Amino acid sequence: MALGPGRYDDLCTYVRDQAKADGAIVIVLGGHKGSGFSMQGDLALMRRLPDMLEKLAATIRADAQNI
Repeated sequence: MALGPGRYDDLCTYVRDQAKADGAIVIVLGGHKGSGFSMQGDLALMRRLPDMLEKLAATIRADAQNI
């Protein structure tokens, strides 16, 4: 597992700072640096992330069926 700055770490820092949040995740599709993501947060956030993403995926699939 790669730990350290992600491809869009600068944007992730901006989002986290603007939201005054403990953590943030930024996903970019087809950006100027290509597609990728960056995450900032503690180990507890990292451990919760897979469940959060699975719920997000289920919501996206359900919403897409209603379009």
